[in-house]
Amino acid sequence: MAPKKADKGKKEIKKKEGRKVHTYYTVSGETVTRKKKSCPKCGSGTFMGQHKDRSVCGKCAYVEMSKKEELESKKEEQESKKEEKSE
Repeated sequence: MAPKKADKGKKEIKKKEGRKVHTYYTVSGETVTRKKKSCPKCGSGTFMGQHKDRSVCGKCAYVEMSKKEELESKKEEQESKKEEKSE
């Protein structure tokens, strides 16, 4: 018979972070506005994930491709944010 291996012990369970839904909204005065776009098929209860060139619904897999003009404006916004952070 083969010798028994020593017990390695229990693995540590990493606690997963929950969704930070509060970051999807902005509050100004008494009005609440959404930062992310909602899915046109599923309704206002689901948000669409933002990728470089598309928006995707996680529930029904609906996809909207971005136009080149929108991509360029997003890049410019990201660059300006990076410059502000570095200063």
